[in-house]
Amino acid sequence: MSLEQFNIETIKKYWTEEAAESLKVAWHLYEKEDYSYSLFFGHLAIEKILKALYVAKIEQHAPFTHDLIRIAEKINITLSDNHKNALIKITAYNLETRYPEFTREFRKKCTKEYTKKELDEIEETYKWLNSMI
Repeated sequence: MSLEQFNIETIKKYWTEEAAESLKVAWHLYEKEDYSYSLFFGHLAIEKILKALYVAKIEQHAPFTHDLIRIAEKINITLSDNHKNALIKITAYNLETRYPEFTREFRKKCTKEYTKKELDEIEETYKWLNSMI
C-alpha cells in the first residue's frame, strides 16, 4: 500500500475501536464467569491498543505479531519493570487459552478473584497505553 492509500487516522481509529471493544468483551466474559477467555480478550485489547500506538508513532501498518513486548519495543516505549512484567504476563494469556497443553492448567488458575485482579491490571495497562496515542 502506498503512503497515499495509507490513512494513519483511519487505521489508528480502527485499532483503537477494536481495542475498546475487546476490553468490553473481556469484562462481559468475566461477568459470565468465563474467566480464561476473559483474560484472552484482555490480551487482545492490549495488543490492539499497542497496534494503534504503533500506527500513530511509526506511521506504518502494525506488525503481524501477538507478542506485546515486541510491539512495544518497535515503538520505543520506555517500559518500567512493572510495565514490562505486565506485558509479558498478558502475552501469556494469548498462549494459555489457545493451546491444549496450557489450557487445562490455566483454566484451573482462573478463579474469579485471580481474573478480577488480572483484568484490573489489563485495564490499567490499557489506559496507560491509550494515553500515549
